[in-house]
Amino acid sequence: MRIGFGNDIHRLKEGCPLVIGGVIVPSDKGEIAHSDGDVLLHAITDAILGASAMKDIGRLFPDNDPASENAPSSIFLKEALKLTGARIINIDSVITLEKPKLAPHIDTIRKSVADILSIDISKVSVKAKTAEGLGPIGEGLAIKAEAIVLIE
Repeated sequence: MRIGFGNDIHRLKEGCPLVIGGVIVPSDKGEIAHSDGDVLLHAITDAILGASAMKDIGRLFPDNDPASENAPSSIFLKEALKLTGARIINIDSVITLEKPKLAPHIDTIRKSVADILSIDISKVSVKAKTAEGLGPIGEGLAIKAEAIVLIE
């Protein structure tokens, strides 16, 4: 068994969709990114790659590659899982975002992540936190996700 850690942060901008765990969450701001900017899937992807001591998401799917422009991050996550040959034991993750409140969307996000990885929802933990008004996240300028993955 191996453990991997991943994190991601993106700036937020009005008029962009807010994509978290493959789910579009209603919001007036969303991620600015080359792909869909899904911080949660990016963090989980890096955690899987890290647990396998492979290159990170930025080196495997660079932001200057036209093939990944506006791509759904589920593609990166599925490819990372395929490249590593890993079997996921569990995922624990935290999303830090000032607003909107994510509590009403957590189970939908968990199910989406589980479906993308073809695992049971009981293996996916997603928690949401605020930055208590501190820094760029607290000011509503950014979103961050962190994930730990146990693989076999």
